[in-house]
Amino acid sequence: MKKTIKIDGYNKKILATLHLQADLTNVELAEKVNLSPSACFQRVKALKEAGYFRTFHADVNLEQICEHILAYVEFTLEDNSAPTCRKFLSTINEIPEIMDCMKVSGDIDYISLCCFPNIASLNKVCDELTDNASLSIKRLSTRVVLERSKFFLGYPLEQLKWFAEHEVAE
Repeated sequence: MKKTIKIDGYNKKILATLHLQADLTNVELAEKVNLSPSACFQRVKALKEAGYFRTFHADVNLEQICEHILAYVEFTLEDNSAPTCRKFLSTINEIPEIMDCMKVSGDIDYISLCCFPNIASLNKVCDELTDNASLSIKRLSTRVVLERSKFFLGYPLEQLKWFAEHEVAE
């Protein structure tokens, strides 16, 4: 069981700041959120232990370093039973080029953001998935990204409604 933590004003500032600038040193972060380095370190540690941070990573500029294609792949399954969905998701989770997979409402079941070295690689994975009868894929559609006009630069935390400032159980 994860530790319960109070999301007060300081913790909100820490979450919002590290969310966009994960490479800050503890001293830099403490200065930004107006805490002592020791208190800031303890709060960050508690937030990590409570599961409020999934990972820390850098946003690499792929356009500058390698050839690649981005694509959205939409999946519609024949059967939406729990065992079929588990099998499908287990398979998707094993493919590193499929970076994100979300269950959605509407006429498709899942949508994934993918990054492949080229179209041939994308086609090969799509063919392998649709050829696997145990995944029950009824339809697979790909949408290759032609141009990226806006990049994900973090969630709009200031516009979202935070849970009440009381202890949040995990």
